[in-house]
Amino acid sequence: MGIAAVTLKRLLALAGVAVVMVAAVQTAQARTQKPPLHGRHWMAVTGKPLAATAGAMIFQKGGNAVDAACAMIAATSTMWDTLSWGGETQALIYNPNTGKVIGINALGVAPTGATPEFFHKQGMKFPPEFGPLAAVTPGTPGGLMTMLAEYGTLSLAEVLAPAIEMADGYPMEAELSNTIEKYKDKIAQWPYSRQTILIHPGAAREAAQPGEIFHQPELAATLRKLVEAERQARAHGKDRKAAIYAAYDRFYKGDIARELVRGTREQGGLFTMEDLASWKVHIEEPVHTNYKGIEVYKLTTWVQGPVMLQALNILENFDLKSMGYDSARYIHTLYQAMNLSFADRDFYYGDPAFPPASPIKGLLSKDYARERAKLIKPDHNDPDIRPGDPYPFENGTNPFATILQGWHSKMPVAAPAAAAQWSPTALAEYDRTFRLGTTSVEATDEKGWAVSVTPSGGWTPAVIAGHTGVGLSQRMQSFVLDASENPFNVLQPGKRPRATLTPTLALKDGKPYLVFSVQGGDTQDQNLLQFFLNVVEFGMTPQEAAEAANITSYQMRDSFGAHESIPGRLTVNTATPDWVRSELVRMGYKLDFQERSSGPINAIELDRAHGTMWGGSSNHGEDYGIAW
Repeated sequence: MGIAAVTLKRLLALAGVAVVMVAAVQTAQARTQKPPLHGRHWMAVTGKPLAATAGAMIFQKGGNAVDAACAMIAATSTMWDTLSWGGETQALIYNPNTGKVIGINALGVAPTGATPEFFHKQGMKFPPEFGPLAAVTPGTPGGLMTMLAEYGTLSLAEVLAPAIEMADGYPMEAELSNTIEKYKDKIAQWPYSRQTILIHPGAAREAAQPGEIFHQPELAATLRKLVEAERQARAHGKDRKAAIYAAYDRFYKGDIARELVRGTREQGGLFTMEDLASWKVHIEEPVHTNYKGIEVYKLTTWVQGPVMLQALNILENFDLKSMGYDSARYIHTLYQAMNLSFADRDFYYGDPAFPPASPIKGLLSKDYARERAKLIKPDHNDPDIRPGDPYPFENGTNPFATILQGWHSKMPVAAPAAAAQWSPTALAEYDRTFRLGTTSVEATDEKGWAVSVTPSGGWTPAVIAGHTGVGLSQRMQSFVLDASENPFNVLQPGKRPRATLTPTLALKDGKPYLVFSVQGGDTQDQNLLQFFLNVVEFGMTPQEAAEAANITSYQMRDSFGAHESIPGRLTVNTATPDWVRSELVRMGYKLDFQERSSGPINAIELDRAHGTMWGGSSNHGEDYGIAW
């Protein structure tokens, strides 16, 4: 046999092996731990099965995806699914009637008296993580009612009905029961939280048992007051929209507001009636970027969402697919791109309503991304990645150039030394704050509406404000008190803290393609970036992509607690092969491992070819959905 024939035979053999390997990968990918969701008419996915059922109930009443999303927000808030009614809600909505994506900004603001000087006098470097002084004004009620009034079809009474029934009593799940028990000493400090949440006072286990009925009569009364305000407005001739806003006014300006302010101030908080009455939900235009023909939308710099867009702009300069999924080179490139983006977040992001506004045009410039991409070292981690200067890319001058020059990572040391400085207890506490949860709500319908929401705040342990049943936010801790930390995010009364919450919508050919979000503090846009690339670059289904191995960087500054960072630390999946691990260590990474590393991603893909919907929910927690 000639040399050419032998070579051809070897090539054919190798091709056969390659086909077998691809088939094996596809077969392995198909074995997801949760089955995918399929629907034709509607789909509802969120953090708890009961809450997804609330969304399904609204769809069955004829509501659209906005109605269903509002019902799921209400249900998850009532279930304390890492949020409660005094938290914050942020959403992206695709309106099929206009073909536009709308942003809902329902993040609370710092109350009167909340200043850097106030907290410095308390001996604090940052606002506290827990207690009445951790609270910004409630945003979720206003966000829900604004979404419903402007884009929904049903009444507030219909949408709140499942949540009111749950407030009257629902069987508590084990996750919440165990969280309450863990934090019972802290909960016991606050009288209204204690009387509502610790239902077995003095017993060995003071929390409700898993499956035990949990009653919240004061919250149920508050929700019924909102429905009553709507009913009275309709009786006086108001239309659906005006009647919902009458309920909004009762919460922020009426008797509910008075009790909320009284109960907060009684426990040491700072809210005033004017703080609540002057707060408003903003309906705004989101930001977006184009990645290989797909338009990806995020809320702007009052949350961390643009970091994913910045990372996509940087990663466009690399051939990710040729690197191979979860190869050492792919992981390294992803890690570095995320760190470049998050360094900009840590310096430039903040409430754009307070001047100077963040330089978002420059931050999202493709030319700026190309300059940032040049900083990625191909063979080792850079433990001291710093913010860039996007101002020249929007023809501006950086007002904080002096601060930028002096800005540095909190731990600008090599990765192994950085990780070695942490005791196991300290590292566990750091991880808890770094991943502080929220929930996510995704809803789509056959009419073309698509909704992605990440409501949060008021997680257990939360201070309940008087007899309202409303648990208060803990978002104040996301401010900084010193401009050298982040000049755009310094605490000021009336200002929104830069939050981590980050819903996502992606359009293809001008129509919704992917609707997705995730809980998990500073990990959120890390997980969402990888989910998106799993689908777009590696052809995974939503369920495969939601369960697929993720990495986590800790090189950005924690948005909670003491705002620390751990350069070079890298979490990878336990299935990562030894040769990939060895190469990453050689590049300077300090590795740790998780069996389920994707975070609780919830997602919907709109399959235009078949006119159907694919749903995915990762194997991380209790998130799941329902469809028809």
